[in-house]
Amino acid sequence: MFTKDQKIKFVKDAGKDISKYSTVGIINLGGIPDRLLQKSRNSTRGETRLIFGKRTLLVKILESNAKTKGLVAHMAGTSAILLSNSDPFELFKTFKSNAIKLAAKPKQVAPEDIMIHGGETSLQPGAAVTELKQAGIDVQIQKGKVVIGKDKVLVKKGDPISSVAAKVLHTLGTLPFTAVIEPSVLIANGTTFTKELLDIDDQRTIADLLSAFKNAYFLSIDRGIINQYTVKPLLVKAFMQARALGIETRAYEPGIIEVLLGTASAQASALNALNREQPAQTT
Repeated sequence: MFTKDQKIKFVKDAGKDISKYSTVGIINLGGIPDRLLQKSRNSTRGETRLIFGKRTLLVKILESNAKTKGLVAHMAGTSAILLSNSDPFELFKTFKSNAIKLAAKPKQVAPEDIMIHGGETSLQPGAAVTELKQAGIDVQIQKGKVVIGKDKVLVKKGDPISSVAAKVLHTLGTLPFTAVIEPSVLIANGTTFTKELLDIDDQRTIADLLSAFKNAYFLSIDRGIINQYTVKPLLVKAFMQARALGIETRAYEPGIIEVLLGTASAQASALNALNREQPAQTT
C-alpha cells in the first residue's frame, strides 16, 4: 500500500507523463481476463503505456491536466489510463484485434443465438452422447463416429445458459463469448473520440464511401457539375450532343460535313439502286 507521500509522487509523475503523449484515454478492465490484458500489452509494447491504480488516484491524475479532466466521466469500475502517440483509430483497431474467445459459464446470458450445427464431430461414442441428448440435440452414431443430425439453437439470445448447455458447449469446444479490451474514449490533439466513433468497420466504410461516390458522380453528370472526376465525361457528352445537333441541322462544320457527305452518298447509292430495279417505261 502506498504511503501518503508515495501517492502524491505517483499522481505528480503520472500527470507529467500525460503531457508527453498526444493520445490519452480510458480503458475499462472489468471482467477482462489477465491473459487478454497481457496479450494487449505485448502487442502495443513500445507504443502505449497503461497507468493502473485506485480510482481515486487515477481521477486525481486526470484532473491534474486540463485536457484530460473530461475523461473522468468515462471511468466505470476497474479502469486504467492509456497513454500513446499512435493514431487513435489505429490504436483502437490494435486493441480490438487482440480479442479472445471464451467458454460459456452457467447463468451467463447468451449474447446471440448459440447454434449447434449438424454434422460429424470429433467426439467418441460414450458419455458425450448422453450429454448431448440431455440438451435436446439430435445425436447419431454413424460408422463409429458421433454425428449431430440437424442444427439446433441451444440457447436463444438473451437467455441464461444452463449448466447442461454450458457443459455441452465445453464438450463440443464451442466458445460463444468474446473478450476484448476497447478504449471507451480517447483524446487526441484536443479532439475527443468515443468508442462509437472509433469502432469503424473498414469493409462497411469502404462500401459506403464507394456508394456515396457513385451517387455523387452520376448526380454531377446529370446536373452538369464540373469537377476533376466529371470534366472529361462532360466534355465527351457535350461533344456528342453538339455533333448530333450539327448532323440534325446539317451544319457544314469540321467533323460533321464528313458525316453529311457519307449520308448523302449512301442515299444517292440507294436511289441509284432503286432506279436500276424499276423497268423503263415506254410511251
